[in-house]
Amino acid sequence: MLDKDQIEIDVAELAELPVGSFLAIDIRDAESVANGMLPGAQAIFASELMERVSTLPHDKTIILYCTKGTVSAELVPLLRNQGFEAFSLAGGYAAWALAGASGESRASEIEASIRGPFKKKLFTPFAKAITTYGLIRENDKIAVCISGGKDSMLMAKLFQELKRHNKFPFELVFLMMDPGYSAENRKLIEQNAKLMGIPLTIFESNIFDAVYEIEKSPCYLCARMRRGYLYSRAKELGCNKIALGHHYDDVIETILMGMLYGAQVQTMMPKLHSSNFEGMELIRPMYLVRETDIKRFRDENRLHFLQCACRFTDSCSVFADADDSGTSHKRAEVKRLIAELKKKNPYVEGNIFRSVENVNLSTIIAYKKDGVKHYFTEEYDRKGSQEE
Repeated sequence: MLDKDQIEIDVAELAELPVGSFLAIDIRDAESVANGMLPGAQAIFASELMERVSTLPHDKTIILYCTKGTVSAELVPLLRNQGFEAFSLAGGYAAWALAGASGESRASEIEASIRGPFKKKLFTPFAKAITTYGLIRENDKIAVCISGGKDSMLMAKLFQELKRHNKFPFELVFLMMDPGYSAENRKLIEQNAKLMGIPLTIFESNIFDAVYEIEKSPCYLCARMRRGYLYSRAKELGCNKIALGHHYDDVIETILMGMLYGAQVQTMMPKLHSSNFEGMELIRPMYLVRETDIKRFRDENRLHFLQCACRFTDSCSVFADADDSGTSHKRAEVKRLIAELKKKNPYVEGNIFRSVENVNLSTIIAYKKDGVKHYFTEEYDRKGSQEE
């Protein structure tokens, strides 16, 4: 029996509740929910919970959870005032994920899934991107950058599988930077790496402290600083490339974001030369891997990751209006837009991706090259453009 005087229950107590006797409600943001939920949970944004209170069952115990358990604990009294038996999951999704990451290594089981049922959807497009865009060359030393999320952890396993084929010599360093993670988040990342058989090389920085007081675009600044630190440490380790876990869906979302919010046609490139670290390159070997397949791999292998390991995740007010200028909100909007368009046109995602492969410069009013803007009028008379 649960003590009704307590606000929270822990993961062990939750596991002892009879199936069907409770309803778990995930009050995190849409991106976090998409990264994984408790089995059978219902997603209701924290800001919408009281508006939807009439839809909740009075004959079941309500278990609220957020990322770390702070926001959900604040909402429990509101539900109890409405007559519900409600509790907050202590430690939130992070505590539940951490419990799931403990135990024996399952690396061989996970590797078998990559060679078996997920080979076509994961390893094949991974290898295709490497070949198509020339991402790896003989004798490269690559820093595989691990954030702890589903994308980078899968990328590490795909690199290990590629290394197993050993078609030409190259080296790997699985590099994780701790920019100031909470003890719980760091432990979750380390335990997931151990469970998956990924040997981490960890170094620390104080990036979270540096951006804590920044009000405008702290996430953008944090991302820029993190990349700089990763380049620097990778170069110290003798690497000539860093690999990031951006996938196909990130690419098409970036294309639309540039058009809708930036008034420009551009994409997230599969590889880039570093402008600040001579001789270093950034590569994105997950470029052709679909996010739905990454999620299936995660779920079928019973893996649990945090969407964002930032220690400030739960410090923001869940009742505040969304900052429409924020990149994460724009990306979420574009993700929803693509999903809606796909309902009417199943080829829309592929069309968006290929649109930046099929740019016809003779039909472009202006374009930039090496920072210089060129208008079609520069060559209009010389080429003698004609009406089609």
